[in-house]
Amino acid sequence: MLRFDDTIYLWLLCVIPVMTLLMLWAEFRRRRMLKRLGDLQLIKELMPDASAKRRWTKFAIVQAIIALVVLMLARPQMGTRVSHEKRNGIEAIICLDISNSMMAEDVVPNRLQKSKMLIENLVEHFSNDKIGLIVFAGDAFVQLPITSDYVSAKMFLQSIDPSLIQTQGTDIAQAIDLASNSFTQQKNVGKAIIVITDGEDHEGGAMEAAKEAKAKGYKVFMLGIGDTSGAPIPVHGGGYMQDNTGNTVMTALNDKMCRDIAAAGNGTFIHVDNTSAAQEMLNDEIAKMQKGEMQSVVYSEYDEQFQAFGILAIIFIILEVCISEAVNPWMRKITLFKKRNTAILLLLLCSVMTMNAQSDRQHIRSGNRTMRGAAQDAATKAEVAYRKALASNPSNSQAMYNLGCALMAQQKDSMAMEMLQKAAKAEKSATRRALSYHNMGVIMQKQQQYGPAIEMYKQALRLTPHDNAARYNMVLCQRLKKDEDKNNQNNNQNKDKNNNQDKDKNDKNKDKDKNKDDKDNQNKNNNDKQDEQNKQNQNPKPQQQMSKENAEQLLNAAMQNEKATQERMKKAMSQPRRKNILKNW
Repeated sequence: MLRFDDTIYLWLLCVIPVMTLLMLWAEFRRRRMLKRLGDLQLIKELMPDASAKRRWTKFAIVQAIIALVVLMLARPQMGTRVSHEKRNGIEAIICLDISNSMMAEDVVPNRLQKSKMLIENLVEHFSNDKIGLIVFAGDAFVQLPITSDYVSAKMFLQSIDPSLIQTQGTDIAQAIDLASNSFTQQKNVGKAIIVITDGEDHEGGAMEAAKEAKAKGYKVFMLGIGDTSGAPIPVHGGGYMQDNTGNTVMTALNDKMCRDIAAAGNGTFIHVDNTSAAQEMLNDEIAKMQKGEMQSVVYSEYDEQFQAFGILAIIFIILEVCISEAVNPWMRKITLFKKRNTAILLLLLCSVMTMNAQSDRQHIRSGNRTMRGAAQDAATKAEVAYRKALASNPSNSQAMYNLGCALMAQQKDSMAMEMLQKAAKAEKSATRRALSYHNMGVIMQKQQQYGPAIEMYKQALRLTPHDNAARYNMVLCQRLKKDEDKNNQNNNQNKDKNNNQDKDKNDKNKDKDKNKDDKDNQNKNNNDKQDEQNKQNQNPKPQQQMSKENAEQLLNAAMQNEKATQERMKKAMSQPRRKNILKNW
């Protein structure tokens, strides 16, 4: 696909239709003056060497030369070029705290905005280094994988706010662990983890994470931002954040903890205030780190093609010099244009088509300039420019890709995915298609959809096998997916174990209840027998008049029955009882 880098020069093509109109006016005056001399046919016979066709041919060649020179000035470009450059630098991953406490205004304008300005100045200070960006609160995720594309780093930086993470809090340990796993595998390169936070760690474990990073050869720099005396946290709609009791929440910098973490991570603690001292100190510390040779893949989307236009212009200049206005016997057989009107129409048509073809390119160029700016709404304005380019040329794959990047910067992930998919289908260049798949992988990775992200990175590597950034991101997603699957498996096992324990406990309780019921039934039967016996004793036979001898006999019989009953009870008690055995199933 052909494009022009300096489209402003294409306005010079307007000279061609103006000169064509002047030529027509001059030809009209020429014919009118010849008519004053006499009959035109007789005058042509008197001037056999004069040729109007030659005159118009030379004019057309001159216009073509002008058009070619203008196109050369506009810097025509075509194709895609990939270069591998070796640079000496370091790798730095910035972990930015975006919890609600970072909205405190004890530094101007607030802690989060001050941190963004510090990071932007740090990126501008970088030249041959690689940078990555991680945001964290109660959770942490990679906002920008490590890269040497500083324009993308600034673009992603502008879209950061506390709403990116729903889980609030401050988990510094998770941010440091994620940063430790986000570096490349390249050795002999200084690697720094820069944590920007107010130090209110709610989860713990930051000291251990810093020590592990130190063991891997990384340095952990702690940038504590805020005031140690504390400040309230503003909320939307005015006012300040309050706790459950109605008191205003105060957030203060925990500089002691930040110092301890920096010491454990073999780094430096830097206090960020309203001055630029922290920026200068951080630049000095990074400059002391070891710089190693890193290989970076630089994508130059288009190569310069002005040489072809220059060669054509030279050929037309030679041709124009060789053609004279007088008729040459050798040139009678050559007829460049049968009709002068056809040549004029062709020139006008080419001029109009060239200017119309650049309308979508102008919109793309305008959007690119806007995206490179530092305005907060740069992505929104660039989106408008790219949509105008698509309205002018719906099949422009470059506009689709750039629009997808602008939507990514605005966190419109679903719309960005749709546009990048269209760009990948419409683009014919393998490298540009790989970039679309790579960005789709970044979106999936940011949403922690590691499976689809791996597939996107695989698509990018199929098109550009030497893309180290895509290969690294794919390996990182595979590792994160493996950890996620392992955690889910452990959670499922713990859940099943708890369910089995609850089931065993319920079965045991049922057995106990059953044994208790059996015992209650046995006691009930014994009570019934005793009640029946007591009833018999309480219901004596009707009294009859008897003698003293009969009464003594009855008394002796009753005593004997009582003794026999007691003996039977003793015998029954001495026999073994039946036991119920409980089993834990």
